[in-house]
Amino acid sequence: MRWTPGGESSDIEDRRDDSGGDGYGGGGGGGFGFGGIHLGIGGTIVLLILSFLFRTNLFTLFSGGGGVPVTHVARPAAPRSESANENREVQLVSFVLDDVQHTWEKLLPQQAHIPYRHAKLVLFRDSIRSACGQAQSATGPFYCPGDEKVYLDLGFYDELKTRFGAPGEFAQAYVLAHEIGHHVQKILGIEARVRRLQQQHPQQVNPLSVRVELQADCFAGIWANTTEQRKIIDETDIKQGLDAGAAVGDDRLQKMATGHVSPENFTHGSSASRMKWFRAGLDSGDISACNTFAH
Repeated sequence: MRWTPGGESSDIEDRRDDSGGDGYGGGGGGGFGFGGIHLGIGGTIVLLILSFLFRTNLFTLFSGGGGVPVTHVARPAAPRSESANENREVQLVSFVLDDVQHTWEKLLPQQAHIPYRHAKLVLFRDSIRSACGQAQSATGPFYCPGDEKVYLDLGFYDELKTRFGAPGEFAQAYVLAHEIGHHVQKILGIEARVRRLQQQHPQQVNPLSVRVELQADCFAGIWANTTEQRKIIDETDIKQGLDAGAAVGDDRLQKMATGHVSPENFTHGSSASRMKWFRAGLDSGDISACNTFAH
């Protein structure tokens, strides 16, 4: 992946020193069946294990809007000790964040006749409060529609590389482009429509969540299409993105967590589906190619 380190984006809120403060639950976020938070890889694995142990779908506990207040004891923030590797990761996510958002600034007016507004990226450690509630590092990266911010603990990238076998800078870029894809969904009104459908049809919470996540994969592919045209990425990088999508497929995560696959508990889509929809965006560069709700 060809890029030049250039400092931090103005759209980044670096809260790594003040993570872990007292938080509050839900209220104002809404979302795709998980109280406004798009449940991350770590949280998905935990719920999968517990669902199998107790033989009940614990994902349904996260459906609907609002939330329960959370009491969290504040703790002093540890002084930041940033390694050279972490500093490079900050600059990488800054580059990707700016590039993805500048891409949508051009594409949304052209393809959907809607102006794009920037999301913010919040960097944190351990835990953080958002308009969607309190989040832990185990939640994984997520977008909160309530405050239009993406939340990321950089430690997730180590998990992506070592635990899920998806190394490389473009794999990291794919994750961020996917989360910004959720922001695009909010701007297009898709997030609100899906949330209403989930509330009206609770049995469709998981299937609708899958379609939302696959569309965000497709939107990440649209950004990848523009980077390929600009010679920022090549086929090796594209493979990293496809590998990252496959690494976080529900079937693979379930197999890792429990040794079994339960499609009825899918919330993000299978590895094959995630790769398919990322490729659909990559090949077309067109929002109309990302209608996962029609398939």
